[in-house]
Amino acid sequence: MSIIAQAQVRTRAEHWLGEISSGTHHFLTDKPAAFGGEDQGPAPYDFLCSALVSCTMITLRMYAQHKQIELGAFSVEVDFHSNKEGLEWIERRLSFQQPLSAELQRKVLEISEKTPVTKTLLRSVEIRTRLI
Repeated sequence: MSIIAQAQVRTRAEHWLGEISSGTHHFLTDKPAAFGGEDQGPAPYDFLCSALVSCTMITLRMYAQHKQIELGAFSVEVDFHSNKEGLEWIERRLSFQQPLSAELQRKVLEISEKTPVTKTLLRSVEIRTRLI
């Protein structure tokens, strides 16, 4: 078994503020003011969403490079939803500046479902992916 990622957080003096380090990277985590924080950094679910969008972007670019396909500029957005019944799901939206053929759209959606972070999350949360 190998470690594929590592991070740690150290508390700061402020109520919910923490300093995260991951490799050579350092950033803050906090809660929004509405939840008693000072909104000095992303909250935990923001990091979860950030992991999914970054993994999706990297995986799609790797696929395009491997297949020598030009995807052009694109964005990936996600929203994490939770309802009163305790159901949770993620909605993922992919937006490409250049038009994609129907076949490439199908392939992009297929590849998006196979990203490493997607696979990890699918073991415990439903992810809904759509093109916009």
